[in-house]
Amino acid sequence: MKQTKTSILTKTIAQVMLWIVLISIITTSFALMTLSSSLKDAEAVNISGSLRMQSYRLAYDIETNSPEIVSHLNKFSDSIDSPSFQALEQWFVPDDIELSYQDIRLQWHSLKPALLSDNKQIYLNKVSLFVDQIDHFVFRLQQFSERKLITLSIIGALGLSLIVFLSVFIIFFTQRQIVSPLHRLVQASKAMTKGNYSVQVDLKSDNELGLLSDSFNHMAKQIHFNYRELENRVEDKTKKLSQANRSLTTLYKCSQQLSASQLDEQTFKNILDIFIHIEGVTSARLIVEEASGGDWEITSGESNDSPWSLQELSIDGEQLGYLMWQFSLPCPDQKLIINISNILARGIFYNQTQKQTHQLILLEERSAIARELHDSLAQSLSYLKIQTTLLKRQLVKCDCKNTGNTLIELDEGLKSAYTQLRGLLNTFRLTINKAHFGEALQEITTTLAAQTNINIRVNNELPSLPINAQQHVHLLQLIREATLNAIKHSKADNIIITCFQDSEQGCINIEDDGVGFDPTEEKINHYGLRIMQERANCVHGTLSISSEFEHGCTVNVTFPLNQ
Repeated sequence: MKQTKTSILTKTIAQVMLWIVLISIITTSFALMTLSSSLKDAEAVNISGSLRMQSYRLAYDIETNSPEIVSHLNKFSDSIDSPSFQALEQWFVPDDIELSYQDIRLQWHSLKPALLSDNKQIYLNKVSLFVDQIDHFVFRLQQFSERKLITLSIIGALGLSLIVFLSVFIIFFTQRQIVSPLHRLVQASKAMTKGNYSVQVDLKSDNELGLLSDSFNHMAKQIHFNYRELENRVEDKTKKLSQANRSLTTLYKCSQQLSASQLDEQTFKNILDIFIHIEGVTSARLIVEEASGGDWEITSGESNDSPWSLQELSIDGEQLGYLMWQFSLPCPDQKLIINISNILARGIFYNQTQKQTHQLILLEERSAIARELHDSLAQSLSYLKIQTTLLKRQLVKCDCKNTGNTLIELDEGLKSAYTQLRGLLNTFRLTINKAHFGEALQEITTTLAAQTNINIRVNNELPSLPINAQQHVHLLQLIREATLNAIKHSKADNIIITCFQDSEQGCINIEDDGVGFDPTEEKINHYGLRIMQERANCVHGTLSISSEFEHGCTVNVTFPLNQ
């Protein structure tokens, strides 16, 4: 690449100023030299002019025989050899002037002897020609002096013109090459101080200001680039902080839902509603899979044909369910989704813990009632039963015939009361170790299946979330009571327990293939159906029993969820 030589402003200005100084020195020197050489010109012209007068005076002295002729002659000789004429022997004096002077001297030296001799007529004859030579010499001196003055004037005018031209040039040069670029640089600097970092100086030059302009433009571009980069960083940080703030707000709202005293389906629905307001998320679905069946699902937002993303919900390695969502651009924050998934998993775990806690409280209350019944009424009935047996033996010994029926009825009543009391004690002492409805149901049916040869099958599709602890206990006891009745009285080979959800209703069917019975016939001292009806009322449900002889029996319970 060919390198261009950079012109230097100071060098250019210095050269112009040097030329001005040189021109001034030259013109001044020439003027001084001319003036110095012209100092003898007036004297030479004056003396040469006096030579004419002295020539005629010598002629007059000859005509009048003046005694002063000798003194006049010496004076003429002194005048013609005057130092002013000697100065004509310089290099700048024209040759014709020197020759004319030499001719006059030679003519004088030729005429001077005639003046000193007796033949002075020779001088008189040649004086006119000699004066003409002197006149010509004087004229030449005058012309030479005028030429020097004219030359001095021309050189002075030329030097002044050059100085004026150079001065005007340096003014325009400074204005164009220095003042205007500096003005642009100052304007650009002011623009930069006002925040306009994209300003550029339009200056194409190869001098110092051009380099300064290029450096300024490069600096402005670099500052503009750095400023934009900082703006982008600040904007990026602001976006990240805003995103973090939104994420924290979302997590706070979701965590706040877990602070409710009772976690239910609405709580998880609220968390999903908060979740779909995350940027990019369009719909969400919460699925909880229970090992015993009865998976439950909660949805929020409007789903579309786009694929679903999935995040597992687990605590301490135990999988509780799945969080699924659909999204559009921009992609949602994956870390935020993971945190919300952890909140949902914790909420599911808390829901199970709450149910189990409530169940334990209920079972503890029932156990306390069972202990009270056992310590009071059960012991009293046992005592009465013993006393009835003793009374029967004594009456047999006394041969009291009329009291036999009364004793039999009293004994049957005590047996029935004691049997019902034992059933109540077993009911109150029912232990439920599982928070999931399906797992607790499986545990109860497994215990019952161990007491009989009847095949007991469970088909559970009822989710645990909509069932609260109160419903949980009553429904399990109702199923246990219906199953025990079928085991005791149906003589069936199979008992099928089916639980499922129908819209907002929960349905439970206990079906056997036994001998059946007439549900309209009320048996004396049998309160199982009444107890089941009371439990159905406790869950705001409806109990229905359908049975025919030799065609088994079906117990159906329908109850509302989320009560």
